[in-house]
Amino acid sequence: MKGLEATIDHCLESLAPLKSFVLPGGGRVSSLLHVARTVCRRAEREVMRLMREEQTSDWPLAYLNRLSDLLFVLSRWIGHQLGETEYLWERPLAAEERKPKRQ
Repeated sequence: MKGLEATIDHCLESLAPLKSFVLPGGGRVSSLLHVARTVCRRAEREVMRLMREEQTSDWPLAYLNRLSDLLFVLSRWIGHQLGETEYLWERPLAAEERKPKRQ
C-alpha cells in the first residue's frame, strides 16, 4: 500500500489541483486507465458485498480503494506527460454562457 501512496504522491506533484470532475477520455492510454479504474471500482463494490456476508479483513477493500485512486491519478499524469487535453465537467449553464451568441 505504501508503494501505491508513493506513486500517487509522485504523480500529483506535476498535476494541477482539481477544481472540477474529470471526464473520462483523453488519449488511448488515459482512456484505458479510466476503464481499469471502473473495473477496480466494481471489484471494490463486490468486496463490500462479500464483507457484509463473510468475516474478512479490511485490507482488500482499502487496497482496491487506493488502487482505484492510483489508476485515476495515472490517467491524468499520462495525459499530462503526453500533452493531451484534460476535459473537466462544467455546469451546463456555465458552458452555455461562454458560447458566442448568435445575432
